[in-house]
Amino acid sequence: MEAALRLAKACTGKFEIVGFWGGFHGKTGGVLGLVGDKFKHRHGPQTPGLFLSPYANCARCPFRAKHPECSFLCLEFLRSKIRSETTGSIAAFIVEPVQGTAGNVVPPPGYLQALQAVAREHEALLIADEMITGFGRTGKMFGVEHDSVVPDIMTLGKGMGGGFPVSALISTDEIVSARPFSLPSASSSSYGGNPLASAAARAALDTILEEDLVENSRRVGDWILERIGAWKSRFPFLGRLQGRGLMIGLDLVRDAASGEPWSPEACLELFRRGLRDGIILMISSAAVRINPALTLSQDEAALALDKLENLFEEANRDNLFLR
Repeated sequence: MEAALRLAKACTGKFEIVGFWGGFHGKTGGVLGLVGDKFKHRHGPQTPGLFLSPYANCARCPFRAKHPECSFLCLEFLRSKIRSETTGSIAAFIVEPVQGTAGNVVPPPGYLQALQAVAREHEALLIADEMITGFGRTGKMFGVEHDSVVPDIMTLGKGMGGGFPVSALISTDEIVSARPFSLPSASSSSYGGNPLASAAARAALDTILEEDLVENSRRVGDWILERIGAWKSRFPFLGRLQGRGLMIGLDLVRDAASGEPWSPEACLELFRRGLRDGIILMISSAAVRINPALTLSQDEAALALDKLENLFEEANRDNLFLR
């Protein structure tokens, strides 16, 4: 991520970066200020020239607008924000095709295309953070494919190495030739090009392709979404449910009409009960994130969902969502 920002600045000759509420791009100094939530609180002064604007999280729209009637009001607000707050020196917009840490938030169709148009208006680059969404997680090889977008820079990692620590930056020859990024050692790192990491990534990618795990992600993910969706009439605390492939988000709400999230105490109690039953729940801000292995079979998914359904029945009986 740090390399992507340095590359964008080198290529454009500009220095400002725009990110989004709910976004998460790492914990290092250059990108910490682009974390779109309170995670960065008490971490001191942030890098100057960083700006944040609302993401297309339609279930929690800060403008209380409805898509598609809103015509991406969030992006019109972004244009106003750029005029009012920046110095007009925007190097890049950085976005997750599906926001992971925020709860697996899927933007509506056309959002990434519209955002790329905003980037073009300002002669800025579009950086797609595919650390989580890349290599089949969303049912396509890359998350941007759902919107038929080709970003200027793409960052990759996590599933790329099948658990081995490896990451990558992808761009065009024209962009990466920009100086000073292209100068000797300017774009390298102490462990860059590590042969063991390269071998691990090759093995992981071969497996993804040979075992058709991208299609498996799409097929099993669609089945999981359909099954959980059938529970909503029985469990009044189930809110937003959306996902792509094996990247599914489910909000836990006290009231479906208001969308008020569960208390932290209730979420912790659900987590503990899940551990008791052999389920490790990824809960963030009352949002359950379902990101299982791409090798997950439908039978394995059914076993896990049986346990999750029982857990929700218990939570409903105990009025856990009202705590």
